[in-house]
Amino acid sequence: MIALVDGNNFYVSCERIFDLSLRSRPVAVLSNNDGCVISRSNELKALGIAMGTPFFQLRPLIPIHGLRICSSNYALYGDISARVIAVLQEFSAEVEQYSIDEAFVHLQLPPAADYLAYGEKMRQSILDWVGIPCGVGFAASKTLAKIANHIAKKSTSGVFVMPENPAEHLRQLPVGEVWGVGRKTAAGLERIGINNAWSLAEAETSFLKRKFNVCLARTALELQGKSVIGKENPEQPAQSVSCSRSFGSAVSEFDDLAEAVASYVSQAAEKLRAGGQLAAGANVYFQCHAEPGRNWKSGDYISRTLLFAQPSAASNELLGAISPLLPAMFQPGKRYKKAGVVFFGLEKERGGHLDLDGNATRRQALKKLYAAVDGINRDFGRKAVFQLSAGIKCAWDMQRKHLSKRYTTSWKELPKVY
Repeated sequence: MIALVDGNNFYVSCERIFDLSLRSRPVAVLSNNDGCVISRSNELKALGIAMGTPFFQLRPLIPIHGLRICSSNYALYGDISARVIAVLQEFSAEVEQYSIDEAFVHLQLPPAADYLAYGEKMRQSILDWVGIPCGVGFAASKTLAKIANHIAKKSTSGVFVMPENPAEHLRQLPVGEVWGVGRKTAAGLERIGINNAWSLAEAETSFLKRKFNVCLARTALELQGKSVIGKENPEQPAQSVSCSRSFGSAVSEFDDLAEAVASYVSQAAEKLRAGGQLAAGANVYFQCHAEPGRNWKSGDYISRTLLFAQPSAASNELLGAISPLLPAMFQPGKRYKKAGVVFFGLEKERGGHLDLDGNATRRQALKKLYAAVDGINRDFGRKAVFQLSAGIKCAWDMQRKHLSKRYTTSWKELPKVY
């Protein structure tokens, strides 16, 4: 049996753990640069405010409905997510995190086990130990578990066990709401009379594979209760590592742009080191705002790709290779809205290599240096130690005017009890 555990309104729920004044109030968590709504409390949903609503449309409603606004606090959300996973690992050794607020739990309970009671215990433990309300859906496959979780969130217990014959529930679910069925695929299915999840489950898999694709055929098998979507392999190394951000305001000076790139290179390099990987090359890019009199639909996209002389994860080596590219990429007079870096050609870092180029001692020293840097930043917060080229004031950084504290990841911002 597979359980899908999904945090209710996860970002809002994380904020409510530490700020009790947010409870029973309409709360919106905003995207990067406080752009639009990405998480809503039930009270906000009741006001008819949709996901993706721009913040400027919410401003007039704040005094009328007492809306509470939060900027996205990913340090907090990531740590709370890790705590939820730790609780789930008390119930099963096989916990597969699907997203920041969802996890599949693979269970092998005795045949006569009461899954409803087990799910209620899981849900209550997460609520008691972490403070996150969630839904728990049990089924024989991942796709059915997704549907069971959707039903669970509408029930009083917050838990639902999909029956052996799910036809009654699948007939009520539009085909476009099935996990893995995209908008275009749903439209194509509806044109041939497959309108709900049960009609998809009954369709011939050979026909679906021929008419659409093998992924849709697997989805049909999953709806039949056959588990054919495998587990994600967390040990499979990433094929690329990236870091990019939209700026808090338009950037027009080269120094600001170079600082942003240096910051993103440093953050991506930290991800490389955390995964024990080295990068063979990088793609660096800028994106500009559309200018009057030109194409108003999109701005220019400027990018450069390079290969490093030696695969590396040391921030200073990566910056030393990338920084010389930036002056030629910069175009005066343009207003830049985003920058990013993608490292590719990743390989696992291995010890014991022959010193063919005479740099083994230097590489070992850099490895120790950045192990210390990463350890300090892990213990004392991001940018406790950083490359000076990444800037100090960072005027280009994201706008987060409604940011809560990093209650669980910063000693200086721990909650205080008086």
